[in-house]
Amino acid sequence: MDKEIAVLENNRIWTLTALPFRKKPIGSKWVYKIKRKADRSIERYKACLVAKGYTQLEGVDYSETFSPVVKLTTVRLVLVLAAAKNWLLHQLDVNNAFLHGDLIEDVYMMVPPSFQTPKEGLVCKLQKSLYDLKQASRQWNAKLTAALLFLGYHQSSSIILCLLRPKTS
Repeated sequence: MDKEIAVLENNRIWTLTALPFRKKPIGSKWVYKIKRKADRSIERYKACLVAKGYTQLEGVDYSETFSPVVKLTTVRLVLVLAAAKNWLLHQLDVNNAFLHGDLIEDVYMMVPPSFQTPKEGLVCKLQKSLYDLKQASRQWNAKLTAALLFLGYHQSSSIILCLLRPKTS
């Protein structure tokens, strides 16, 4: 739990502040997992702080939640194309991915259980997404898309299946 709090503080996920008038903070909870190796032996224990997103109110705590999701058939198609054309593929895993999404809305969260604050009555004003927020996946997708566009990538405007259509004479 201490490591998780350190990650959250290092990423400046929240600032401690007084709760504004007529604002209601959402809750949070700890989720514990046992990470295992391939042989099923225990690799490590993990604690993750998640927001109680199910208490968020649409139009107050979030406005949009849609985030694109890749279909498994599309992944298979890309793998087949890569194999057929000898393309080089890379895999990427982003640690604490959702914590990188910037929040647009003002979301206030109660101080996590067992977290000590310098002053009584403070809440966490979320600056970035936290797991289980309604808008977390959307904000992560926006951050990733902006980074890829900055690096010179562009979004396809065509369907990849057009590449597989047999030629007609």
